Amino acid sequence: MTTDFAHRLVELAEDKQASEIILLDIQKVSTIADYFIICSADNDRQVQAIVDHIDEKINQEFKLNANREGEPQTGWMILDYGAVVIHVFRNDQRDYYRLDQLWNKAAPVIVVQ
Repeated sequence: MTTDFAHRLVELAEDKQASEIILLDIQKVSTIADYFIICSADNDRQVQAIVDHIDEKINQEFKLNANREGEPQTGWMILDYGAVVIHVFRNDQRDYYRLDQLWNKAAPVIVVQ
């Protein structure tokens, strides 16, 4: 179920043209979640659109509400569904924080350019 759920989150990010999407299996390197999804957006408005779309669809389909962190104007928002956490970055913030490199020991499951 968790893997299917993570894949659905990737699909929903793609719906709103998120770029450089990576789904990482972090189970062997961390206990905080099973999967991280990291994706990019061109601007603050797109960050918000991606987060709102995912949150709305997941609530409709799975009756789940995410814990939200961040604001679009900061260039980084997080939706935490417990076992799966999705990070939506504005491009410049993703380059700055380099979360992909921090979790480079995690196995990539999906990489969408």
